[in-house]
Amino acid sequence: MRIPVRTGALAAGLALALTSCTGPAEGGGPGRKADAAPAAEKRTDRIEPLAGPAPEPKLPAEVLSADGHTVTVEDTSRVVPLTGSLNEIVFTLGLGEQVVARDVTATFEQAAGLPVVTRAHDVSAESVLSLKPTVVLADTTTGPAEAIGQIRDAGVPLVVLDPPKGLDDIGPRIEAVARALGVTEAGEALVERTGQRIEKVRSDVPGLPAADRPRVAFLYLRGSASVYLLGGRDSGAGSLLEAAGALDAGKESGLRKDFTAITSEALAKAAPDAILVMSKGLKSVDGVDGLVRIPGVAETPAGMDRRVVSIDDGVLLNYGPRTDEVLADLVDQLYAGQDGAK
Repeated sequence: MRIPVRTGALAAGLALALTSCTGPAEGGGPGRKADAAPAAEKRTDRIEPLAGPAPEPKLPAEVLSADGHTVTVEDTSRVVPLTGSLNEIVFTLGLGEQVVARDVTATFEQAAGLPVVTRAHDVSAESVLSLKPTVVLADTTTGPAEAIGQIRDAGVPLVVLDPPKGLDDIGPRIEAVARALGVTEAGEALVERTGQRIEKVRSDVPGLPAADRPRVAFLYLRGSASVYLLGGRDSGAGSLLEAAGALDAGKESGLRKDFTAITSEALAKAAPDAILVMSKGLKSVDGVDGLVRIPGVAETPAGMDRRVVSIDDGVLLNYGPRTDEVLADLVDQLYAGQDGAK
């Protein structure tokens, strides 16, 4: 079964950068104080593996890696996933006991004690190889290329996958990981479960006519670096916003790129009713109080109402087994106190 949801877009390289910061998260939402913790963080500290005993891999598994290599996996006893999203999938498939390392963004409870082999999504080949992995999973955006080459040259089976671009990519991505690890039946079960949970959330989305759907601007904020960006058509948030019954304000205003620098003019044209941010980004600008001080924000409907949706960096754009929780949190915050909510 394929997850029956509509397509969105993702600027893969920037999406990785969005989740590279560490530290406690902080956010705001409708009626929240700026230092309140968003609900997503409370709900997604742990992943939920498939019910029942761990699947038994059927090996060897031969797969075509996204970088053109044919890879044969003969042993899954020591798995190293090099992104938080891939860690999440492997654990949820029930193979967490075989994972021996994590990416810095894999912050869920079951993985928290594993050694970190990346820094801001730069992989340390030496750290990976020191753990004697039997298979390594990576995205096409994982780098640097020299480190990836060093791992492959050491004879370790390395499977590279395309990063997810939206909700429609969740099923194929889970299936690709499961196939590489020899647990295709578990992959099918996880795709089924994830699809059902996403559809359950979507069934609770207020059924508003198009003219009344909230316009939501996705802002990427890193106050410490004075980086303030407005998401456009390819920001990666559009798929979630659409599933939540909202309109992507950046896309609707005609922004075709992934992100563009925030200006008063761009925000006025986007005219968002609400602003979506990552929790660490909101913290970096000193919460909602600091957000509305960014030129142009206070003049938008969202800024005037202080209507801000904050979701944890590590899960917002993962598009994986916990996306139903992300979507539910987005819906809860977006429609909190709004007339017509179910």
